[in-house]
Amino acid sequence: MRLGAVIEATGLARSTIYKLIGSGEFPKPVPLVGRRVGWIEAEVQEWIKGRIALRELNSRR
Repeated sequence: MRLGAVIEATGLARSTIYKLIGSGEFPKPVPLVGRRVGWIEAEVQEWIKGRIALRELNSRR
């Protein structure tokens, strides 16, 4: 996935995505060519599912 697709899928801003990557809370991008990077769609979807699971866990408390 390119950055635009990641932004669209998560609803996060570019800066937030890179901040979460830096803190180890979001999947790291994969180098493509030159300065181009992409994300593995399955990893991004798993991150989203994890956020949903966390929401469900917190709503039960």
